[in-house]
Amino acid sequence: MWTDDWLADTRASYDTVAADYADLVREAIAREHYIRAALALFAESVRDAGGGPVADIGCGPGHVTAHLNALGLDAFGIDLSPGMIDVARRDHPGLRFEVGSMTDLHLPDASVAGLVAWQSLIHVPDGEVSRALAHFHRVLRPGGPLQLLFHVGDASRLKTEGYGGHPMRVHVHRRRPELVSAWLREVGFEVEAQMLLGVDEGASQAVLFARRA
Repeated sequence: MWTDDWLADTRASYDTVAADYADLVREAIAREHYIRAALALFAESVRDAGGGPVADIGCGPGHVTAHLNALGLDAFGIDLSPGMIDVARRDHPGLRFEVGSMTDLHLPDASVAGLVAWQSLIHVPDGEVSRALAHFHRVLRPGGPLQLLFHVGDASRLKTEGYGGHPMRVHVHRRRPELVSAWLREVGFEVEAQMLLGVDEGASQAVLFARRA
């Protein structure tokens, strides 16, 4: 039986580590040229589809949201953790950030031109991923692009210590791109491409490029 315990644990954990996590990832995009290339492709896809507001779901401290805005997109962020949203607002005061859950996404139907979820589905149990993806499909405009970044693998583990040595209680789920692609197709997405990162390390991360049909 599904309960809300994982949501409460995830929220509390990221409230605890928010400031240290922000320090860790503040320059992460600048260091990763493949990551920048993936976001540039996403921005181009949004513009090709006509432009409009873009949602960064599970935005954390807002570094991806800010990068998308620097690419010329009207991006805003949503995160489960109020602590993360406080840090995002502090670090990026000109941008819009809201507290919310991807499994109960309070955005109107067909209201966003694009959506990214970077390293945020990794904490969602298998049985709830389709609920989140269905919300992504619902809020995207027809033809709107979706980009996911996640850890690759078959195992899940309980993370009990996090950034800055703070206690956490979150499950980290590694998944195969073909499994996530199948879940996307089941809720109505067309999967266009994938990018594997860290191939010589066994493909540590994957980026999936999809689109609402």
